[in-house]
Amino acid sequence: MEASDAATKDPIWRTAMRSLFKKWIKSEERHVYRVPEGQRVYAVGDIHGRLDLFEGLIAQIEEDDARRGPADTTVVLLGDLVDRGPDSAGVIDAAIAWSARRRVRTLCGNHEEMFLKSLESEKVLREFLRFGGRETVLSYPIEPHEYAELTFEDLRKRLCTLVPLEHLEFLKGLEDWIVIGDYLFVHAGIRPGVAIDKQSVQDLRWIREPFLSADAPSPYCVVHGHTIYDQPLEQSGRVGIDTGAYQSGVLTALGLEGERRWFVATPKANS
Repeated sequence: MEASDAATKDPIWRTAMRSLFKKWIKSEERHVYRVPEGQRVYAVGDIHGRLDLFEGLIAQIEEDDARRGPADTTVVLLGDLVDRGPDSAGVIDAAIAWSARRRVRTLCGNHEEMFLKSLESEKVLREFLRFGGRETVLSYPIEPHEYAELTFEDLRKRLCTLVPLEHLEFLKGLEDWIVIGDYLFVHAGIRPGVAIDKQSVQDLRWIREPFLSADAPSPYCVVHGHTIYDQPLEQSGRVGIDTGAYQSGVLTALGLEGERRWFVATPKANS
């Protein structure tokens, strides 16, 4: 009798193999992520003031959603709508308008956090302006020469008069995390090993490591922005969809339905 034949007839060996097979099946099942039946989700990466790209992607998502047939559709904007690009105020207006037509849920990114805090703190305003906030300020009705002439404290006070109440209410109402089915949507990421309801706001909006290096960092598949990739990055337990729209001209959305995933993105020629 060959050694391999003897092994297959060994009850201990067969029991061990069945146990390993069951563990393998369970492991594979943990990596099949789904949204609830009848639902469809589109998650949009960091827009950063690129109203032109945002308007184009809205049209693409609406067309894609209609083509796929009826569903209970939710759009999740992953945060960082503002800064760096030329029309942050216009992006906020567009997000508010889109929310009036369909279910759109928006996360607070680190740039929205700084924007709100800069209205109350000259120190934060200085940091905000260095990280793309200048473009946000100038997207409101202030002339560049006035901007250049104001002190930081005067600019802070002026900014409080420039940002309309509708924008403030929108920004203050942004969410920190969203769960739909097996997917967790956050702006930056999560702290591996920490339950979602125990995550710090700092991590949800700012983290990179150890999140980016973690293998399946949570029971959910984490969909995030914040860290730029040349193209969407799918890894074990996470999908990163910030494709650097403000500089690349590519704004990306992830589509989800059942177990299926697909991407919708603006053409690079729009940069």
